[in-house]
Amino acid sequence: MTSLPEGNAIVYCEGSFNTPNGKTAHGLVRFTRRYNVLAVTDSLHAGRDAGAVLDERPNGIRIFASIDEAVAGCRAAGTPGTHLVVGLAPDGGRLSPPALVDVKKAMELGLNVDCGLHDFLSEDPEIARLARLKHVAVRDIRKPPARNELHFFSGKVEDVKALKVAVLGTDSAVGKRTTAWLLAQGLENAGHTAEMIGTGQTSWMQGARYCIILDSLINDFVSGEIEHVVWKAWKDVRPDVLIIEGQGSLMNPAYPGGFEILAAARPDVVVLQHAPARRDYDGFPGYPIHPLRRQIDVIELLSGKPVVAITVNHENMQPEEIPSACQEIQNSVGLPAFDVLTDGAQGLARTIVPYLERLPAKRG
Repeated sequence: MTSLPEGNAIVYCEGSFNTPNGKTAHGLVRFTRRYNVLAVTDSLHAGRDAGAVLDERPNGIRIFASIDEAVAGCRAAGTPGTHLVVGLAPDGGRLSPPALVDVKKAMELGLNVDCGLHDFLSEDPEIARLARLKHVAVRDIRKPPARNELHFFSGKVEDVKALKVAVLGTDSAVGKRTTAWLLAQGLENAGHTAEMIGTGQTSWMQGARYCIILDSLINDFVSGEIEHVVWKAWKDVRPDVLIIEGQGSLMNPAYPGGFEILAAARPDVVVLQHAPARRDYDGFPGYPIHPLRRQIDVIELLSGKPVVAITVNHENMQPEEIPSACQEIQNSVGLPAFDVLTDGAQGLARTIVPYLERLPAKRG
């Protein structure tokens, strides 16, 4: 297994930081084992602290207006950058022409490049030539694995004795991954062992030990790869709880990855992430998000397992609105609601623990 951290990262997020299209950058600013994050580039927020912009919690990661300024600033601070990590997550997963110019600039300045988009930079002849000339590496995180490395669903997920918790969402780009990480930490703080199963490129970039990249897979092998990564984490680590990062939602027209998680990971319980102030599906104005109650009913009907808590994404909400939004959710659907990003995951962890204690035969 690769030794982590791998290097010092400058996260590229031009024009998108603190928007849904910057969710990869957000994850890296909040937490990563894979890199030491030094800086973010986004001219819209230049000069500010990335943690303060994102969560109103300064963390010492400065935002620069350009890659040139970020490289110079990090070098002047005594910690030169080694990697440019593309922190953009636009709809469709494509890199814009101006962003491609910036990537080449980073390579000219001697940075390795990690990119999780659908454009495979390593296959671009000009970028490949530049990489050889500058002796830098280019990694396309979304490149599909070789077919002979892929797994077909076999049923071995039934051997897993840990409590399996799926963190699904009512939409894409709604905070499922962040909640999954925080829940894992909350359970560990409460004295339980937990392993987060990553299912996207940002989780890989954050250093998830067990991770697949769901939307890079051939459809026939999606279920098998989900099953295999869950089974392997159980086989290797034997944690009390496995927390499975959801992808998309059940009803987003472009990203219905929640179905695959339910079918193949066979979760015991579901935590559902929801943005109360969001009206339309991410990337699709005019496609209203289905009501929370209906989404809960669909999950429970499909899986036969309970949704046990709602976690709140507080985008477009004022801090004083969050408690009442959580209470309104609890009143309307009868489930506890938490904003784990604001308040921590202790309450959510306490909600999960009783389900762990109900599985003594399964864990034996």
